[in-house]
Amino acid sequence: MPPVTYDTSIFTSYKPGVFPPGFLFSAVVIQELIASANDDSEVASWITAHRAYGKEGRLIVPTSADWLLASKVLYWLMQRRKNKAGGKSPPLKVGASQRMAHDALIAVGARRRGATVVTVNWDDFVAIQYYCDVNVMRASDYFKQHPNFLSAAPKRRTAP
Repeated sequence: MPPVTYDTSIFTSYKPGVFPPGFLFSAVVIQELIASANDDSEVASWITAHRAYGKEGRLIVPTSADWLLASKVLYWLMQRRKNKAGGKSPPLKVGASQRMAHDALIAVGARRRGATVVTVNWDDFVAIQYYCDVNVMRASDYFKQHPNFLSAAPKRRTAP
């Protein structure tokens, strides 16, 4: 099985229990998980995961080149958005540019390591994929094929 990495959306929408062989953990995802942790023990568990995956060489840490490519991908995405709006940049939802920057870093790092990104945020990653040749898979398809990697049924989110 080729290596996979999970976008942060997997941890908020699903409950992965067992990680697949060769799983690669993105340092960007760990940063997002720590930032949204509920308590100190959850923070400690993500720090432990960071250390363990780092020691095993299975932590995807953005390089200088990753940051540069992610920046270019974001620029191209914004130019496409601007062009579709007739030359004027439409306003973004609060936090959208930060989420997209994190997604671009996750995608670029996964591409460098030859990993497939499993995500709930399909549209965002398909947009990134247009400019960055990364393999992306819908979480629903992935977990249908690999239900043994879930510890519980996916969480159902309600619309805001």
